[in-house]
Amino acid sequence: MEYLKETQGIVAFSALAVVLYLLVRRPRDPRLRSVTALVAGWAVGYPFGRAASGGRWLLGLDPMVCQLIQHSMLQVGVYGLICFFIFSALDDARAKRQALLQLAPLLLCISVMTWAVLAIPDELRVAAARVPNSLGGGPTGVLAITVFYALGNGYLLYGFATMFVWARRYARGAEPRLRRGLLITSTGLALLVPADAIFVSSNVSRYFGEPLPRWLLTTAVWFLLPGVLLCVVGVIYPIAAMRFAATGLWLRHLRAYHRLAPLWTLLHQSFPEDALHRVPSRRDAFSLRGVHRRYYRRVIECRDGLVRISPYVAETPEELPLSERLRAGLQTRRSGAVTMRLPIALAIPEDDGMDADVRELERLAVSLR
Repeated sequence: MEYLKETQGIVAFSALAVVLYLLVRRPRDPRLRSVTALVAGWAVGYPFGRAASGGRWLLGLDPMVCQLIQHSMLQVGVYGLICFFIFSALDDARAKRQALLQLAPLLLCISVMTWAVLAIPDELRVAAARVPNSLGGGPTGVLAITVFYALGNGYLLYGFATMFVWARRYARGAEPRLRRGLLITSTGLALLVPADAIFVSSNVSRYFGEPLPRWLLTTAVWFLLPGVLLCVVGVIYPIAAMRFAATGLWLRHLRAYHRLAPLWTLLHQSFPEDALHRVPSRRDAFSLRGVHRRYYRRVIECRDGLVRISPYVAETPEELPLSERLRAGLQTRRSGAVTMRLPIALAIPEDDGMDADVRELERLAVSLR
């Protein structure tokens, strides 16, 4: 069990670092802001929850206040997840109105929970944070503890059940990456809904003197931790998959850029005036987009150079490999000879599209090494 809790903390803070990095790059994306609220709520609440369950003080706050912070952060995370679905399903104007409406129950819930924590007697505060279901105490203290935990778990139950329905509904028409993320998230929500239902039932039944079986509470905990991890992974998945795909494209462009170097060097030596000059910005040295710019410029310059040299290549024997014909044509041009031949197509790709064109240029460049 401790291993699962430690894993939850590592995943939560790792995910927080990822979404904060993405948020800096795209601060106006409402869905990304929602995801950040979700992950930040779970990550910030994690150390307070560990301290409260151990009956320890943290940052000068007693264990029951740590419980309040943890539960509040969990509810903020659930609200962020609700907003993620809202902004994914609706246009911005309608989504903003719905997000404001969903904010009301969140604030009401946290306000009542704060009142409940303040109403707990001092002699019950540590025990209430550690083992709330085994307390006796006075009527006011027990009622406040019951309200705190039942309301905290009840809001989570409401949010998880609603989002499970939304996730399954919107996954049907979503694009592949988002659909896979929604299915992972809905699997996590399917584990969280029964877990929170058990917790709410336990909170209420304890107040009336009818505790639930211990094995049922243990089952709820085993549902809870994997459910939280799956929700985090599912929400992060579409963004991470997009960045992974972008990284793969970046690597392909970088590899092609270097593989085209022999061809580009020969052509650039003969036609330096065809270089696509551009004043670099200060960000180019640190931006991954600089690789894409250099890649496209090299491909275009190679094609332009082949068009310029093709009349000289047309005079070479057709039975020779294209690389030898190209070298011979460049040598003829450097000698000062003039040709009256028309340009011809060189390195013709087998398929349509730029990728096929680049592959053909790469084959020619490799043969020139």
